[in-house]
Amino acid sequence: MHVNERSLIGQEVAGYYIEDVIGKGGMAVVYLALDPRLSRRVALKILNPILSVDDRFRQRFILESRTVASIEHPNIIPIYEANADAGGVLYIAMRYVEGLDLRRFIHERGPLPVGNALPLFAQMAAALDVAHRHDLIHRDVKPANILVAGDHVYLTDFGITKHRTSISGLTQTDQFIGTPRYMAPEQINKEVIDGRCDQYALACVVYECLTGRLPFERDNDIALLWAHLAESPAPLSQLRPELPPAVDAVMMRALAKAPEQRYSSCSAFVTALRDAISGIAPATAPTLGAVPAVRKPPGRLPIILVSVVGALAAVALILMLALGGLGGGGEPEWSAYAGNPGAPVAYEHPADWTVRTHEDLFSVASPKAQEFETLFFAGTGADWTPISALMKSEPESVTGLYVQLADGIDYNADAAQLKGALDAILPGEVEIGVKPVTDSLGTTTAARRFEGTMVDRKSRTSALSFTGYVVDRPGKRLLMLYFCAGTACSDTTQERIRSSSRLI
Repeated sequence: MHVNERSLIGQEVAGYYIEDVIGKGGMAVVYLALDPRLSRRVALKILNPILSVDDRFRQRFILESRTVASIEHPNIIPIYEANADAGGVLYIAMRYVEGLDLRRFIHERGPLPVGNALPLFAQMAAALDVAHRHDLIHRDVKPANILVAGDHVYLTDFGITKHRTSISGLTQTDQFIGTPRYMAPEQINKEVIDGRCDQYALACVVYECLTGRLPFERDNDIALLWAHLAESPAPLSQLRPELPPAVDAVMMRALAKAPEQRYSSCSAFVTALRDAISGIAPATAPTLGAVPAVRKPPGRLPIILVSVVGALAAVALILMLALGGLGGGGEPEWSAYAGNPGAPVAYEHPADWTVRTHEDLFSVASPKAQEFETLFFAGTGADWTPISALMKSEPESVTGLYVQLADGIDYNADAAQLKGALDAILPGEVEIGVKPVTDSLGTTTAARRFEGTMVDRKSRTSALSFTGYVVDRPGKRLLMLYFCAGTACSDTTQERIRSSSRLI
C-alpha cells in the first residue's frame, strides 16, 4: 500500500473509509475515517510502510497497542483496534476528538496562563504514570501527541511504545523512535529506558507551554541532541518573571541528564511544580551524597604587598608568566589557541597540551585531551575509569581547560543555581566551594568566577577541582573551566590562561 497523504481519501482501508487528513508526521499519517460497522468516525493512524518490514516492531506495535487499549483512563485516548492490513501496513483506530493538538494550541495562543496550565499538566502526568504502571513507556511525548478539548487533555500515540526493559533507539529498519526536540539523554545514548524518559519529555512540554519556546532550540538535529546531552535551558523564571525562582530547581530536576536524578513519577514532578509556584514547599536540586575530601580548588594568586621583597616577588612572577618557564634549550613552553565557533575564546596553554574540539560544540585542552574529550562528551553518564587510572599512573597529566557555550546558565546565578545548572551538563556532581564573584577574564570584565569540585557520580572516589568562569557575551554565555587533580593543579597555569584569554 502506498501511503501518501491525500491519495487515500475516498478509499477503504481495513474496513474504514478515509474522509480527510487530520495530521501527519515522519512515521505516520492520521486520517478522519468512518467505521461503517458501528457508524462512528475514528482517527485512523496509518504507519509508514517501511516500519512493517521490521517483524519485531510490527509484533510489538500490535501487542502494545492492544495493551494500551485495555487501559481505561480519562486522559488516554481510547484505542479501538490495532492491526496490519492485507498488505502488511500497520494501522491503529482511535477515538476521534474534536479540538486542537497542544502544538497548534500553543502556536495560536502563545504561552499558557499558569493557572490554566497546571491542571493540564496534572492530566498529562496522570496518563503517563498509569501507562508506566502497566510497564509501557510512551517515549514520544510532545505537544503534537496531546489533544486539547476544552479543559481536558488526551495523550495519544501510545501505539508506538516501549516496554520498560527494552533498549531505546533504532528498530531493525533504522527508524529512530522519538522526537529530538523532546528526547531524553538516555534515549539519545540508546541506553536502557524507563518512565523517567517520559518525565524528561513532559518537562520539555511544560517548558514550552509556559514560555512558548522549546528548552533547546538549535539549527540542526546534531546540535539539538548535543544540547539535550550536555547543556541546560534558560531558567523559567527568566522567561516568565512572575514565576518564583523555586520553579527553576523543579524544572532542573525533571530535566536532569541522569534519570536517577529526576522525580520518582511524572505526578511527583507536576506536584513539585505546583507547590513551587504556590510557595507551599521549597524545591531543591537532588543530591547524591557527600563529596569526598579533595584538594582545595585552585584560586587567584595572592595580592603581593607593596614592599621591596614583594616587588621582587612580583617581578619574578611576571617573568615566570611571560616566559612560561623556559626548558632546556630555550624552547617556549606555551602555545596559542585561536578558538572555534563552539568555544569562541582564544587563550594560551602549556605547549605539551593538545586542544581537541568536538564538532564545534566544545573544546578541551589537556595533556590527555582525548580522554577528557570522551569524559565531557559523555555528560552525566560519564565513565570515569580512564581518568581514575590516570590519577594513579600519571597524576600530573590530569589537568586542562574545558570551554563551551552555555546560554542556560544564568550570569547572575547564586551558588545553588549554578550547581544545578552545572550538574545538568558536566560529567560529575558539582559542589561550589567559592561562590560566584565578578572578575575579569583577560580583557573581558563581564565574567563571574567561582571555584569548586566535580565528583564521579558512580564511584564517588575520583574528583577534579576547578576554577570556572561564566562570561556574559553577545549571543550566548560562555562557560570556561580550568580543572585539575592533585599535583596537576597550578595557580600559575590557571592565571596565565585567565590573563591571556580573548573572546572572539
